[in-house]
Amino acid sequence: MINGLDHVQLAMPAGAEERLRVFYCDVLGMTEVAMPKALRGRGGFWTRAGKINVHFGIDPDFHPATKAHPAFLVRSLDKLADQLSAADHKITWDEALPRIKRFFTYDPVGNRIEFIAQS
Repeated sequence: MINGLDHVQLAMPAGAEERLRVFYCDVLGMTEVAMPKALRGRGGFWTRAGKINVHFGIDPDFHPATKAHPAFLVRSLDKLADQLSAADHKITWDEALPRIKRFFTYDPVGNRIEFIAQS
């Protein structure tokens, strides 16, 4: 039945677009893509990295996702950790799964994000 993933949507408070664009586009290197005209009035924005689409939508009752999270595969995990640290984003390495190199961080509105070394 299910054979793919079209996109992941992350919630955000109204007015946080620029802070999240800096994080996801400038720091993480995602590319912003145009939202369909019919959805533009809702606020938010859409990004892409390779085949991964991440949509950011305004939630009037926003609460950061501190447990549920996307997990992105990364080719240069140490380099990304350095980039995030240099941009003043705290990272937390996790060794609970001994064969998986990974860390967590939070985006500027408090959503939890996981990064995993691509093998």
